[in-house]
Amino acid sequence: MLIGLWIRDVVLIEALDLPIGPGLTALTGETGAGKSIILDALGLATGARAEAALVRQGATLAQATALFAPAPDHPVWALLDEKGLSYDPSEDLVLRRTVNADGRSRAFVNDQATSVGVLRDLGALLMEVHGQHETVGLLDSRTHRGLLDAFGQLSAPLAKVGALWKAWRAAQAHRDDLAAAADQAAAEMEELTLRLAELDRLEPREGEEADLAESRAMLGAAEKALSDIASAREAFDGLAPRMAQAVRALDRARERAVHAGAAETGPTVTRLAAATSAIDRALVEAQEAEAAIDGAAEAFDFDPDRLEKTEERLFELRGMARKLNVSVEELPILRVRFAERLRAAETSGEDLKTAEAALATARADYLAAAEDLSAQRRAAGERLAQAVMSELGPLKLDKARFRATVETLPPERAGPQGQDRVAFEISTNPGAPFGELGQIASGGELARLALALKAALAGRAEGAQPLMIFDEVDQGVGGAVADAVGLRLRRLASDAQVLVVTHSPQVAARADAHWRISKAGDAEMVRTAVEVLSLPDREEEIARMLAGAQITDAARAAARALMDA
Repeated sequence: MLIGLWIRDVVLIEALDLPIGPGLTALTGETGAGKSIILDALGLATGARAEAALVRQGATLAQATALFAPAPDHPVWALLDEKGLSYDPSEDLVLRRTVNADGRSRAFVNDQATSVGVLRDLGALLMEVHGQHETVGLLDSRTHRGLLDAFGQLSAPLAKVGALWKAWRAAQAHRDDLAAAADQAAAEMEELTLRLAELDRLEPREGEEADLAESRAMLGAAEKALSDIASAREAFDGLAPRMAQAVRALDRARERAVHAGAAETGPTVTRLAAATSAIDRALVEAQEAEAAIDGAAEAFDFDPDRLEKTEERLFELRGMARKLNVSVEELPILRVRFAERLRAAETSGEDLKTAEAALATARADYLAAAEDLSAQRRAAGERLAQAVMSELGPLKLDKARFRATVETLPPERAGPQGQDRVAFEISTNPGAPFGELGQIASGGELARLALALKAALAGRAEGAQPLMIFDEVDQGVGGAVADAVGLRLRRLASDAQVLVVTHSPQVAARADAHWRISKAGDAEMVRTAVEVLSLPDREEEIARMLAGAQITDAARAAARALMDA
């Protein structure tokens, strides 16, 4: 909903701050007072074309700011996300545009500089304009399918078609993946068979490289330790016989000393005995040390053949890893992967047949649902045509004919919203061919047709409705037709926000709010002013619209009657 419009130095408006409420707001005033300036300013803020002529004479910059309060689920937030603009859904959305006197303009969203295109895209989501010179929204045939679906209340079959479309696309993707995998596997079959045979022969195990490296380190350490032990053992070679020889030599020396008369307890014999005893002990210790060295050597579990096999296995694993350009740890995984790819190649034919059958089923399910949706759209189109036709007569368009065409496209052009192209078409005179809405010659007729279509669609659209602007939709009509226009605008405004520029008292009398636009000034300066009318002032303005310059009591009474109707 539009909640405010701030205008600075636009054409004849110097400064204007307009709060805007819900429902129907009527803009009235004398011809040339500047009613269109309000709409020009709003258009400026929402991405319309900017011209230097919009800058008020004597000013250097024109500025228009529109404040909107979209619902939290309004599509404008998604568009802001797409454009990378920050926002807070709990706060107002501020669209601002400035135009320099040389015609250059700048665009802002929530005070963030952006492009005019972004403002235009946001404006298209937030408002529709139907008037003498342009109709924005309904003329875009891309919106017609959504409007028809809303009118026909087709959200359930539409959701079903969308889900089946996704299932069809998923089945297609699965089939394509299988076909691509089968083609690749078939091309690699010989290579895969050879590589898998090598890996099967090698039988790499998870964590094997680390285990082999640890074993090799331990076996290498054991080999070096045994070499050191062997060196120690060599040091003892011949030591015991020499020590035994020394003992025998000392025994002979002791015997000779005794034969020569030395006393058994004398110092000579005693010392020879002590030396012999010491050598005996050393001999025993040497024999024990030799046995301990032999025991230590036996304690090492070293097999030279085991070390060689460990190194050969490690070399073979690493060679295969280099060959396949992977790490050794990836070899078991690669073996499983190669086996799976070979199995896939062997079973790809059956899998592909299954996937193709599933794809055919998904396609058939989608097309059946899409055909059902097409039938419901055609039925809804007939109902919409009847509803619009019932609105055309009171709006002085009784010679016009309306239809909603539903063209079913080929399956290859289908999508998540079905396979239909919907277009609203009009024939303005009996016997004239149907054509696009924009082919209507009269802007007033086009605006009234838009009003008829909106009236027929009222209450059927889902989600928040855009602001609707009708610029002199009552142009060239009066009396009962103007009253019919006012009634339909009031009906539209019951669940939407509508602004109408009007010269018809019948239309203004139906409004919830009423602005009077006037122009005042002198030869040097003319300004446009906007006055929000109170209830008595509204009566006086509607009486003026009925009577002209001289407002009579009869005109006031007629104004009250219109307002009370």
